[in-house]
Amino acid sequence: MITNLINEKLICLDLQATTKDAVFREMIDLLAAQGKIKDKQLFLQDIQAREALGNTGFEEGVALPHAKSAAVIEPAVVIGISRKGIEYGAEDGKPSKLFFMIASPAGGADHHITVLAELSSKLIEPGFFDAIMATKSSRDALTLLTAKAEPVAAVTGESKGFLIGVTGCPTGIAHTYLAAEALEKAAKELGYKIKVETNGSIGVKNAPTAEEIARADAIIVGSDKQVDMHRFAGKKVIKTGVKAPIKDAKGLISQALSAAPYKPEGNAASAEGSKSGQTRSDLYRFLMNGVSHMIPFVVTGGLLIALSLAIGGDPTPGGMAIPEGSMWNSVLNVGVVAFKLMIPILAGYIAYAIGDRPALAPGFIGGWIANDGSFYGASAGTGFIGAIVAGLLVGYFVRWVATRDYNKLLRPLVPILIAPLSGTLFIAAIFIFIIGAPIAGLMTGMTNMLVSMSGGSLVLLGIVIGGMAGFDMGGPVNKVAFLFSVGMIASGQTQFMGAMACAIPVAPLGMGLATFLGRKMDLFDEDEIEAGKAAGAMGLVGISEGAIPFAAQDPLAVIPANMLGSIVAAVMAFVFGVTNSVAHGGPIVALLGAMNKPLLALAAMAAGAITTAVVAITLKKIKAAKAPVANAA
Repeated sequence: MITNLINEKLICLDLQATTKDAVFREMIDLLAAQGKIKDKQLFLQDIQAREALGNTGFEEGVALPHAKSAAVIEPAVVIGISRKGIEYGAEDGKPSKLFFMIASPAGGADHHITVLAELSSKLIEPGFFDAIMATKSSRDALTLLTAKAEPVAAVTGESKGFLIGVTGCPTGIAHTYLAAEALEKAAKELGYKIKVETNGSIGVKNAPTAEEIARADAIIVGSDKQVDMHRFAGKKVIKTGVKAPIKDAKGLISQALSAAPYKPEGNAASAEGSKSGQTRSDLYRFLMNGVSHMIPFVVTGGLLIALSLAIGGDPTPGGMAIPEGSMWNSVLNVGVVAFKLMIPILAGYIAYAIGDRPALAPGFIGGWIANDGSFYGASAGTGFIGAIVAGLLVGYFVRWVATRDYNKLLRPLVPILIAPLSGTLFIAAIFIFIIGAPIAGLMTGMTNMLVSMSGGSLVLLGIVIGGMAGFDMGGPVNKVAFLFSVGMIASGQTQFMGAMACAIPVAPLGMGLATFLGRKMDLFDEDEIEAGKAAGAMGLVGISEGAIPFAAQDPLAVIPANMLGSIVAAVMAFVFGVTNSVAHGGPIVALLGAMNKPLLALAAMAAGAITTAVVAITLKKIKAAKAPVANAA
């Protein structure tokens, strides 16, 4: 494939660009000059959009920008070399010098994936990087790229056995195939046959059959994605991150061959425990699995709601309203569906990370019940905090159920009936009969507390209302403060809603600002940076749920930051005498004239957002500074 996509005129051995975008433009010019693309600007936008999903700068000076685009006339690969290197955001922090830009037509075959897989064999060849950097002409570089690799000398004699590999990275691109190539090469050198399953962006490919798993001598799982581990029960298994096979595939194979038989029960910690030197806890990884799947729902739903309110909404005494039957009302309803799903998605995929597929259905159901207070007589559900609780309880319960010693006749029913059904009944009973009543009572108690404080110190009330608004971002505590403030509008006391309206957008605006300020500090990953942009947009129209992914991922840093920022905004609103006559919050309400002092209200929101951003960054930096100490210990 790669030999059909490259020619000498698509190779530049001395890029003049000094920035990432400039590299893109210079290489795109080469594609356009060769008639490979018809719209340079559109292709640049598609390259940048792909980059926003995850940085394509990898270790040791190599970068692989790529995109499927309607601007591409025919698939092609352009190669560029920067002698000085540029700051690309590579994973190892080093400048990138060797660039492979892959252009693939939209709607066509997945050329970029095929080419990445083929390039993998080149990139892991010893000395390849130095050799291509030393080439003096495009012809020499092309010869080096298209040269067939010398066959790996296998150990003479019969095969020593059969191995299975599994590779996968979060974006499903380069590392997936680099790791697979490294395992295949190492296995051949050691005298073993191997079959490697790739969990890439085009799906699972080359999955082993049950028969192949049964005869495998060992299994090497190098993946940062969720992998179905139950199928490997009883086999020798080593599990690590996707980068480990690239660095030492032979060592991993040796470890796998001497590993103890894999047991699903109690083994999740060791199976998930070492991701390329990371020291994050199992609990953190379980939460991250839920958060990563939830983010698209938060972003999609939040932006649809924000768009519909910003364009089609009008302030009314009952809040921001969109005319029934209008197009924007339909857009709003679609966004609401995404928001309803995000909490069950969070719970479901936390459960899945712990208990695998049998835990998925009860995790979703548990998340839905947790978020719907009608199941247990509460005026609001438990929000993302309840989803986390539901996901963890379901995951561990189902894992326990699925690993009991069942009769042979019952074993096939465990993953599809026994574990999901028992898990669903378990979590439903927990929320409806055990957790539900205290939650309803707590919400009633908080409402009574706010009522009793309404005639007292406004500063103290601002601290309480602001803290509640920032605590769970649309969850039950936030809802109590919101409903109390709405209720006070009817009695003519609109200052309470003024404070609440200023506090509501602080969490999403603050986290959006934090990701912008902290993007160069290695405090936020690519998913968080993208979610931060969406959170900022949601904050502008008063959607506090935009900050949920950050709070779910790092609650000890984010929740205190959100609360402090919201307290600052609420107290300032009370001090300034800000009032609000509609049941909604955020800058949009001030700009549409529902607040008596819009400029002061915006100042209070800005001060709160800055406070949240500064506190969140500070706490994350403290946490990051402690991590090396903990690792050394």
